[in-house]
Amino acid sequence: MSPSWYRRPVVWLAAGVLIGIVAAGFWPHAQLHAVATDHTDNFTIATGPVDDELEAIFFLDFLTGTLKAAVISTSTGKFTALFETSVLNDLGITQGQNPRYLMITGVAGLRRSGAGLQPGTSVVYVAEVGSGKVAAYAIPWNRGQATAVQPFKGALYRLDVLQFRNTPVRGQ
Repeated sequence: MSPSWYRRPVVWLAAGVLIGIVAAGFWPHAQLHAVATDHTDNFTIATGPVDDELEAIFFLDFLTGTLKAAVISTSTGKFTALFETSVLNDLGITQGQNPRYLMITGVAGLRRSGAGLQPGTSVVYVAEVGSGKVAAYAIPWNRGQATAVQPFKGALYRLDVLQFRNTPVRGQ
């Protein structure tokens, strides 16, 4: 004859939960990285990490083609690292065109460039639907900027441009 606890489902459920908790303690933990993106008719905004502790906020103004990024100082809680570039030439946009942009961020463990720049952790991708091009940009990041008190202004630098559509389309 079997013991009475052997036939009770609650005992088995509790044992399963306990085993699951113990197993989860030994399971490798992966850090969660979340980004946010939003847009209006003429403006888009996104976030992306620059290192393990900080993220940048990226702004793209559709009217001017200006891409900006800002990082908050951990010392002051104010935006002290500011970066900027124009995407017009990279994406083949000329004056008078009505560009339609898409922008997202991604994570890349890029190595120091030949110019001695250490890119931040995130890459921002800006696509223009009419030209069929996408450009990738990075922040030249120095961990010392994380605690900076004095504002720093620099330029985002272009990593690459890709033609994702071979036939340019206008007026869609």
